[in-house]
Amino acid sequence: MDELPRARFSPATPDTRLGGLTHRLVEDGLMTAAAARHAEQEAHEVQISLMQHVVENGLVPPRLACVSAAWEYGIPALDLEAWRQDALPPADAFPEELLRRLQVLPLKQAANRLLVAVPYPATLVGLDELQFATGLTPEGFLAPQDQLQALLEQYLLNNSRSRLLEELEGADEALGQLEHEESEGSEVNLQGEMAATREDGPIIKFVNKILMDAIERGASDIHLEPYETRFRVRLRVDGILHDVATPPFSMRSRILARIKVMARLDISERRLPQDGAIKLRTSSTHSTDFRVNSLPTVYGEKIVLRLLDPASATLGIERLGFAAQQRALFEHALYRPQGMILVTGPTGSGKTVTLYTGIAMLNQEERNICTAEDPVEIKVPGVNQVNIMPKVGLDFPSALRAFLRQDPDTVMVGEIRDLETAEIAVKASQTGHLVLSTVHTNSAAETLTRLANMGLAPFNIASSLSLVIAQRLARRLCSHCKQPTRLPPETLREEGFSEAQIDELTLYTPVGCGRCTKGFAGRIGIYEVVPISSAMVELILRNGSALDFDQQARREGYPDLRHSGLACVGAGLTSLAEINRVIMV
Repeated sequence: MDELPRARFSPATPDTRLGGLTHRLVEDGLMTAAAARHAEQEAHEVQISLMQHVVENGLVPPRLACVSAAWEYGIPALDLEAWRQDALPPADAFPEELLRRLQVLPLKQAANRLLVAVPYPATLVGLDELQFATGLTPEGFLAPQDQLQALLEQYLLNNSRSRLLEELEGADEALGQLEHEESEGSEVNLQGEMAATREDGPIIKFVNKILMDAIERGASDIHLEPYETRFRVRLRVDGILHDVATPPFSMRSRILARIKVMARLDISERRLPQDGAIKLRTSSTHSTDFRVNSLPTVYGEKIVLRLLDPASATLGIERLGFAAQQRALFEHALYRPQGMILVTGPTGSGKTVTLYTGIAMLNQEERNICTAEDPVEIKVPGVNQVNIMPKVGLDFPSALRAFLRQDPDTVMVGEIRDLETAEIAVKASQTGHLVLSTVHTNSAAETLTRLANMGLAPFNIASSLSLVIAQRLARRLCSHCKQPTRLPPETLREEGFSEAQIDELTLYTPVGCGRCTKGFAGRIGIYEVVPISSAMVELILRNGSALDFDQQARREGYPDLRHSGLACVGAGLTSLAEINRVIMV
């Protein structure tokens, strides 16, 4: 084991009033006495150790903090940078949830002794749990927190991959049968045992396992990607892609063929993109739809599966994450007999769920609701849904014209992409229909200028539009493991917090445990909701700029996306870093 040598720090005059690690950090020249005293007080307030506080807040580099703590407490310190993965004991011998919660890494097992790396001296207290769970006597070594966390994540990830791949051993006997199975029907039934008599092939089991893991982890997409010398599988969970498996490269074509068979795609066509669907029944009462797309790349076909859970259409408005004022504005516009509601944001920002939540609220026996989508992602009983098929001439304008001849009350258009679609949608909203649709812009203000740039007359925009919603999706902090943290007031002011907010603000950072994904569990909507007031109408008629619309919305008291996001940070729902990731500063 490579022990960390004690670096030669520039000695500082020690403060005799300081003790323990606080005194050591000052003596080693890593902090001033005032800064160390302040850090000690902040760590005490949030009830974490001083070392954890200075490392997580970037006050002292993890490696140097580790060396100082090792000398202070007489604990051996290790450098994990050159530690080999294959030298670690098998991960399946230890509870993954416990390793994540304690943030400890098993290094070596000898008889009934277990050597483990810990990030902080305070972590040694929790090793009793590891002893109880494994029956081994743990012996702790300090390691730099950043090195340990990176190695632990890779350690657990490799274990997950191994579990997924263990069924691929000896697959050769079943490979020849792949292209001939699932010849009837379009629904895959996984109720009971996942591998039925005709699904004994390891490739089939592996694909089923990937699909089930995606459902259980709440993934939105599955990516199967071939490269020059490797083939990987990734899941998008809470908007972030994660590697989950690296199957043997030689089996890439057979795994992709299995998915194409399930999706009713042409397995002989590898030169053109294809679209298909899979319906996966996981129990007698629940099924999940997958939208499947294949894309020819230079190294073979890449396949992406989008999970479409019908339950997401009935989330309820209370779960979308609207503030009280925003929810009231949305409901008011929704229950008007006519007008147009536009939802805007980038791909994957939750626009479809917002629209379908509104549709679900309006879906009553006395209403005729028609939707045109490309494609229909969520099927809702009681709603007339049309799949746009441009190849046969069924585009958004033709579908909208047909809707208006069928006496609709509410019309939903998947996206307003061109002037023709926009003009028909405006005409529908002006003639007594409620129209819901999406536009791809970054903010509510830009939506108004986008409609004008399409060629819509200002009068038509002003007389038809009733509400614009801009939105993003941010990862929600795990309520079980999130940790409070502190930032300097100057930094908080730069981020956009007011003085009143700074005085009472408690920020949280992700940690990671067995109930979440790297400190996050689920997502929350961040919204800018702007009704079209009389002042907005005047600006539209004067061909105002996006800046004019934005300033008017602020004068009327409607927060923009940034301030809505900061409100969620202040409420402890997400982290400041996450808001900075999803919303441009």
